[in-house]
Amino acid sequence: MKKNNNICGGLYTQKVLETFKNPHNYGKIKNADGVGKVGNIVCGDVMWLYIKVEKNKKGEEIIKDIKFETFGCVAAISTSSTITDLAKGKTISQALKIEKNDVIKKLGGLPFIKYHCSVLAVDALIEAVYDYFLKNKKKISQDLQKKHEKIQKEKEIIEKRYEKWA
Repeated sequence: MKKNNNICGGLYTQKVLETFKNPHNYGKIKNADGVGKVGNIVCGDVMWLYIKVEKNKKGEEIIKDIKFETFGCVAAISTSSTITDLAKGKTISQALKIEKNDVIKKLGGLPFIKYHCSVLAVDALIEAVYDYFLKNKKKISQDLQKKHEKIQKEKEIIEKRYEKWA
């Protein structure tokens, strides 16, 4: 893993820093088909992920467009940008298979203390797809429902643990 020792104490790879400085797909999609909002009160990162869904020539639903708005650190912004690159043009089922390790690998690595940012990025995508399914009264798979419930439960635990600061 190639690191830049002049910025952020050498914590981040060149790819992370480049992505932070020039993020892809930043912004908001008006009338998004799905919106995922996640955050972590402990670190202060908040991510919004917006998706537009269309059918491809095979009739499969694909993520035609995807954008993000993130308030957070270098890793939060870089992982948000990277999840959009990984999901754009993919079918919904392909996008839901993206994991934190895919994000970390695409960035050339992250400091262990920043892995939670990759988890937040994946969670934002899951929540955007979940929102799309809800809005369109589509059947939600048991797997997607479990992922959504896990994200919500973790959010509740963190909020309860840190309610004095919220």
